[in-house]
Amino acid sequence: MIASSNSLADLTGDLVLAGAGKMGGAMLTGWLAQGLDPKRVIVIDPYLSGDIRTLEPKGVRLNPPLPEPASTLVVALKPQMFHEAAATLKDYSSSQTLVVSIMAGITIASLENVVGGSVVRAMPNTPAAIGRGITVAVAAKTVSADQRATADALLRATGSVEWVDDEALMDAVTAVSGSGPAYVFLLAEELAKAGIAAGLPPHLATRLARETVSGSGELLHRSELESAVLRQNVTSPGGTTAAALNVLMGEGGLQTLMTKAVAAATARSKELAKN
Repeated sequence: MIASSNSLADLTGDLVLAGAGKMGGAMLTGWLAQGLDPKRVIVIDPYLSGDIRTLEPKGVRLNPPLPEPASTLVVALKPQMFHEAAATLKDYSSSQTLVVSIMAGITIASLENVVGGSVVRAMPNTPAAIGRGITVAVAAKTVSADQRATADALLRATGSVEWVDDEALMDAVTAVSGSGPAYVFLLAEELAKAGIAAGLPPHLATRLARETVSGSGELLHRSELESAVLRQNVTSPGGTTAAALNVLMGEGGLQTLMTKAVAAATARSKELAKN
């Protein structure tokens, strides 16, 4: 656990990271950058990347042969691998272990039944890789105040954190922020294609779309204005933007499509919980 300062440098006991792929690896990078002692970290992953292997000389233990319960267990596996890895995960957990899961669709009850410990279920997103992620977390009733502070510090190492009390919200969270980066990348992809269709050279259309989406995202991040106000600030009555928005905001437009998309992702998250 960590002291009231919520500094990762103050974490006591071993921390086991199960799954060091893109998200798990991004979290680990953030933890070490914020002062977590590498010697306290154990990484469990049968397919370690070269980047993760470079951490071994710094003290991070990779796939040690003799598992024992840890103070904190972070599960960053693909949901489909959860039950396959159950026996290994349980070896690193005890009734005193804080278990933080970032697996989509895997409920607190499932984690308690399979892994044990005091469970925090969280849903980050891929901008965590650059420290700009947003994570939503919900804690089981057995999680202590100190354990929640530890989980918050671990999750906050890759961006912002929001806590909710109702686990039922996590499916919609997954659909909005967990899957959301893919929607934004698709916007850049399709905007570039539209530019090409309008006569732009492919390389220029791609550059314009990419920089427009990323720059607009940064403006949204820095501005205190609502997104609707920022949109209105770009839109002159009867102008080119208004003409485009008449299509995007018309019947069957972006709002309708986005509502259907988020509903589909939410339903899929609920299905994963039943598997």
